[in-house]
Amino acid sequence: MTTRPELTGPIKRILVINVARIGDTILAVPVLRALREAYPQAEIVCLAHPKRVEILQGLPQIDRSRGITKRSAAFMGWFGESYDLALIFGHELSLLKYALRTARQVIALPSGNAAVDRKLFAVVTDEGVVHAVEDRLRWLKPLGLRPSVRCLDYVPSAAEQSWAIAERKRLVPTAEPLVGFQIASFPTKAYRNWPGESFAELARRLLLVHPQAQILIFGDATDAAASEALAATCNGRARSLAGKLALRQSVAMMQQLDLYIGVDTGPTHLAGALGLPMVALYHCLHPGCYLAPLDHPRFLGVVEHPAAGSDCTPTRAMAEISVDTVWKQVKAALQGLPEAER
Repeated sequence: MTTRPELTGPIKRILVINVARIGDTILAVPVLRALREAYPQAEIVCLAHPKRVEILQGLPQIDRSRGITKRSAAFMGWFGESYDLALIFGHELSLLKYALRTARQVIALPSGNAAVDRKLFAVVTDEGVVHAVEDRLRWLKPLGLRPSVRCLDYVPSAAEQSWAIAERKRLVPTAEPLVGFQIASFPTKAYRNWPGESFAELARRLLLVHPQAQILIFGDATDAAASEALAATCNGRARSLAGKLALRQSVAMMQQLDLYIGVDTGPTHLAGALGLPMVALYHCLHPGCYLAPLDHPRFLGVVEHPAAGSDCTPTRAMAEISVDTVWKQVKAALQGLPEAER
């Protein structure tokens, strides 16, 4: 049995570095929660990708957040900055070296550099394929910690919430229910996209059964044309917001939804962090059993691609997920069925 190392000295300042995409940034929130629970008086500072750090703003689990890159890390931490403990996600050696300059005790993945790894308080060990949240909880094991719950978290500001409430009233004042679609993942993972015609058929069924329903279609600028085309099939009962909102505005609008339906991408993780009723579609290369929200407080419909194992390749189309399969989950979500009746 491996003996867990013992921390030395008081833990008054904690550094967490997580330079990643949207989903990977928010998936580490349970780690931040466990650190806050274990060290309630400590200052917790989280450094993230400059384009993702805004996701962390307002989280009660941390005190401060700011941006860092593998390049900027080389110029940081030489004078005056100090931490008692640091957790480093990822493999960038420059980030690890920065942490070792500034923190008394560092927990990180093995770097492959023996001289560097000897300086670590603890090396994060490989545990095989596990859920993405459980994967990140490996960083807590050298500390003997585990979060009380494994759900994600995101906190729109009061101003953002007020803006979103007003914007909902302006755009869709009579929507009952208001449903959000996220129709695309990022371009390098486009094989995770469900076809536009499948979303169009899903929208047709939804709007037929719920005459007062309205749909908001989310996405970035690269999704705008497809989103507008989908909206055009909905007889004025869908609006495309793709490319029209900043990230935090989009999430504030998502908080106004009665149901979120989306493919596997960053905004779907954020919908989970908001605790929205949701239906999420996953490609077989990235199954929902490893990515869907854990300890989710509301309806969660996980739609898996039918292929699995050696049958699964990036060429297996998301069109293999039938509209009937997704519609079944959507109907259950809108009916508010408890888990046992789904």
